[in-house]
Amino acid sequence: MNPKELLEVVVRAADAKQARDIVALDVATVSGVADYFVVMEAMNSRQIDAIIGAVDDAAAEHGLLVGGKIEGNAQSGWVLIDLGDVIVNVFDADSRLRFNLEKLWSDAEVVDLTDWVDE
Repeated sequence: MNPKELLEVVVRAADAKQARDIVALDVATVSGVADYFVVMEAMNSRQIDAIIGAVDDAAAEHGLLVGGKIEGNAQSGWVLIDLGDVIVNVFDADSRLRFNLEKLWSDAEVVDLTDWVDE
């Protein structure tokens, strides 16, 4: 699976759990860490857990085992999933504002996700 296909899997899984304001940044040209950073928001810690579970399940369906590549927890307000080419960040509202990853990676191009999310 190429990085763009993995990005679509992640975005669709998160959207299915009603993740809010999903933003994908193409960081391939500005970082050697990954091809895409995905940033999204959840309403509460239970929803963070649901989104993480959905992304983990979707990745597993495509042969990727997440397991130990999850950092943080829902109670901390920020969970990161390292899928290699795609780094997923799930925040609560306060933590998303505080860390403002979109501004940190402002040199990266924003990926159009309109075909992958419900409005």
